[in-house]
Amino acid sequence: MGLKTLTHRYDRTVTKEQLLDANARTDRTDLDGALNYLLIGTDKRAGGSEPDQRSDTILIVHVPAGRRAAYLVSIPRDLLVAIPPANGFGGGPDKINAAYEHGGGGSAGARLLSTTLNRLTGIRFDGAALIDFSGFRKVIDLLGGVQMCVDTEVRSIHTNRVFRTGCQRMDGAQALDYVRQRYDLPGGDYDRQRHQQQLLRAMLDSAGDADLRNNPVKLDQVLRAVGGSLTVDTNGVPLEDLLLALRALPPDGMRGIQVPSSPQTIDQVSYVVLDNGGNGLFEAVRGTRVPDWAQANPRWVTRL
Repeated sequence: MGLKTLTHRYDRTVTKEQLLDANARTDRTDLDGALNYLLIGTDKRAGGSEPDQRSDTILIVHVPAGRRAAYLVSIPRDLLVAIPPANGFGGGPDKINAAYEHGGGGSAGARLLSTTLNRLTGIRFDGAALIDFSGFRKVIDLLGGVQMCVDTEVRSIHTNRVFRTGCQRMDGAQALDYVRQRYDLPGGDYDRQRHQQQLLRAMLDSAGDADLRNNPVKLDQVLRAVGGSLTVDTNGVPLEDLLLALRALPPDGMRGIQVPSSPQTIDQVSYVVLDNGGNGLFEAVRGTRVPDWAQANPRWVTRL
């Protein structure tokens, strides 16, 4: 089955919205040079009316020119930032995951989050995706589960399930439960960020192992499940072109990056504060120096 047919199937199921604010969007509609994409993960479907919709996963995906690597930069959910006024919110300091809520959730919340990130980092994005992680549970199950390696035993505060150390196959419910944990882990939320990065890599590995091209029924089910869990903004680039550009990424070319930062309590509230403005990471992402930055800052880099 050709890529054009696959793209057409996916294109019919995925929701398309304007997720990036104008000042956070690149003014190009091609895929030349390095690319930066914003991924926002929630446990609620985009466009929902629930008043409490915080984005628990915020990732900047940086793909250097040449498409031989991809860097997943996790933004700490408790990072202290200045959120601009929007949707009746007067603006001011708050945790970055509150920007999605202050914007009203859905595409409007994503736009406020994008402009908040742009003001913080100076990064403009080539596209964005809003991911319903609860919907990804079905995707993982259709792929036959994912292989996750647990490095520290932890008991879920949500289900009381105990995740013991070692590599193991997890179904959708188990995997999503595991990557939500941050309490009783040595690195706290930093470990949670790393586990979320590992899950995305594990899903790609499972998709490759499933030989979906030779199983059209399962392929159709997976495409529909993925499309039903995503809202995308491709910034005017045809989806087929985007998939073609990213398909050359080698399996061992993915790295996870945590933003240089540290926990800090301010007025009895726990925040995360940037170390020296991010220690040059955001400047590297804006340019072409992320591989050099990663090599010089191994403490904050994980091979996925």
